[in-house]
Amino acid sequence: MIQASDASHTMQHWNVYTKWNARLSKEMYKAFMDGRAGAKNPALFWAKGEIGFFDFSIIPLAKKLKECGVFGVSSDEFLNYALANREEWERKGETTVEKLVLEVEAEYGKPQSDE
Repeated sequence: MIQASDASHTMQHWNVYTKWNARLSKEMYKAFMDGRAGAKNPALFWAKGEIGFFDFSIIPLAKKLKECGVFGVSSDEFLNYALANREEWERKGETTVEKLVLEVEAEYGKPQSDE
């Protein structure tokens, strides 16, 4: 249940998923720009990282939720949205990240380094 609540945005409509994904990405990008805790530039890994996140965490979790039926018929929706969002991210992830980087750089400035 805790895992599902933590990643629930990935199992909802594309607009909900991308809204929360953008917030997390911007937060991580800002941490990188501020040099906090060895943060790495998320622009270098975010697009491909999301595919792995779906494949190895979200989709298996959504399948488990469906199998145990804890959310009733909504469990089917969670899995369907997870699969659809993964597919959509595969098509749009790179350009989505590029747009996010431009937004963050406009707000906070460009980073000193891309490491």
